[in-house]
Amino acid sequence: MSVERGLFLTFEGIEGAGKTSNLQHAKALIEASGKTVIVSREPGGTEVGEKIREVLLNPELPAMHSDTELLLMFASRAEHYRHKILPALVKGDWVLSDRFTDASFAYQGGGRAIDTTRITTLEDWVLGKFKVDKTFLFDLPVALGLSRAKARGAADRIEQEEAAFFERIRDCYLDRAAHEPMRFSVIDASQSLDSVQQQVEQAVQVLVNKPAT
Repeated sequence: MSVERGLFLTFEGIEGAGKTSNLQHAKALIEASGKTVIVSREPGGTEVGEKIREVLLNPELPAMHSDTELLLMFASRAEHYRHKILPALVKGDWVLSDRFTDASFAYQGGGRAIDTTRITTLEDWVLGKFKVDKTFLFDLPVALGLSRAKARGAADRIEQEEAAFFERIRDCYLDRAAHEPMRFSVIDASQSLDSVQQQVEQAVQVLVNKPAT
C-alpha cells in the first residue's frame, strides 16, 4: 500500500514578522488533524546546515561577498532538501520550514540585487522540479518589523542591514506572491496575534481538509 506524500509548507517574511511563533501555531493545528509534522528552518535544518547558519549570521565575521552568501544558502539548502525534507515527505509527514527558496530570491535577489536568473539556476540545480506546496507570507511594514526584531535582542549579521535593504526584500516577497497567488497565503502580520493566528488557521484548515490527489 503506497503512502500519501506529505505536504511541504514554508513560512516567509522580513525580520519581526512573527514567522516562527506562527509556524508553531500551524504545527499544532496540523497535528490535531492526525498528521505527523516535522519543523525545520533555513539556513539550517541539518547538522551541516546549522554550521553554515553560524557562518552566515555571525556578526563578528568580516564582510561577506553577496555571491558567497547566496552559495552558502544553497549549500545549506541542498543538505536540508536531501537529508531532511525529502525523506520526511516520502514517509507521509508534513514539513514546515521557517524560510526556504523564496527567501533567497527576496534577500539575495531583492536585498543584495543579485540577478534572479542566477538564483533560478541554483534552484534548478539543487531542487530540480521540487516545489513548495504552500507558502505563508507574513507581511508588515518594515519599520514595525525591525522594531519588533530589535526588542528580541542583539542583531545578527543580516539583521544589522539598513531599512532600505528590508524594503527591497518586502517588495520582492509581495511581487512573488502576486505572481503565484495559489501558492502564497499573504498574512497581515501587523495585526494582533489573535488576528494573525486566525488568518493562519483559515489557511491551514483549507490544506488539512483538501482531498488527496
